[in-house]
Amino acid sequence: MRVLHVIGEMGAGGAETLVAGMAARGEEYGWVSAVASAGGFRADALAAAGVATFPVPLALRSGTGVLRAAWAVRRALARFRPEIVVAHNVGASLIARLALVPRRRRPLVTVFHGVADDELTMAARIVRRTSDRVVAVSPATADRLAEAGLTRPDVIRNAVFARRPVFGRAAVRASLGVAAGTPVVLCLARLEPQKRHDVLLDAWALLGSDAVLWLAGDGSLRAELESRHEDVSGRVRFLGTREDVPDLLAAADVTVLTSDWEGLPLAVLESMAAGRPVVATDVGGVGEVLSGGAGVVVPPGDPLAVAKALDALLRDKSARNSVAAEGLRAIQREYDPHTVMKAYDELLRTTLEGKR
Repeated sequence: MRVLHVIGEMGAGGAETLVAGMAARGEEYGWVSAVASAGGFRADALAAAGVATFPVPLALRSGTGVLRAAWAVRRALARFRPEIVVAHNVGASLIARLALVPRRRRPLVTVFHGVADDELTMAARIVRRTSDRVVAVSPATADRLAEAGLTRPDVIRNAVFARRPVFGRAAVRASLGVAAGTPVVLCLARLEPQKRHDVLLDAWALLGSDAVLWLAGDGSLRAELESRHEDVSGRVRFLGTREDVPDLLAAADVTVLTSDWEGLPLAVLESMAAGRPVVATDVGGVGEVLSGGAGVVVPPGDPLAVAKALDALLRDKSARNSVAAEGLRAIQREYDPHTVMKAYDELLRTTLEGKR
């Protein structure tokens, strides 16, 4: 089965991680995979591993940009000749459908990773019109889409495609100037409004601790965040975009995510798989993932709640170990890559056969 994934970029985000894992593992399930995107280090890694990649300019929410991207995807279709196309998120779904206009026999499956509340109704309308099947990455995301008017989509939870750290904990800490005994909290998130780093930094200012906060990710808010929070600048490190997430996880003690909205964030799943306790806002599928002691959930937009949760974990090693152990058990039960790939394989083949 020839499968073309269409996605905006292939950098450090959660959707990008899923695409990279699916494309790399697809051969085990009889797939020949390719990725059409604006590129990034994950696309480079796939190309080096022999997966076909095709360049697509970013649409940037303009009509002209969407048409340029659609023409690029159409060229990818002509060269790769997929049997089925998988679009990741709403913009990619629209672009892929435009590219497929003269080739409607090829079905389009959209994987919906999530959007902000004020964009949900339009997003549901777009994927309803563009897609043969829609996959939500968590039951909570499926419920939101159903409430917005979309016939309830399929649900396939995200998986963790494990990557081993290259360097040890001590080496990573030394490279970033952190002493062996200093507590480290890691946030894996783009510096964009959705992720609410302002809430996290406000919480950090309330935290009376010698801990260090690592912010791994880049984005449009970096300069503003750096200038607004000079009072905690000595205890916060802006690391920029990183390709060594497994190493950072190995060197951290706790991870945190303070988003206003999510689908099922892979940053949370990767943290759990690495044995790191997680503090995260109760949005999207996060509460479901961290239920039963697999992490600590806090209300969105509440710096004090974030500070209290982080303080409790940083002060209590046994609590960290207990949360981390339950997180690992949850990953092994629910988010195994083989289970997820089998589910996608069955869905894609069923969709393809129905289209034929």
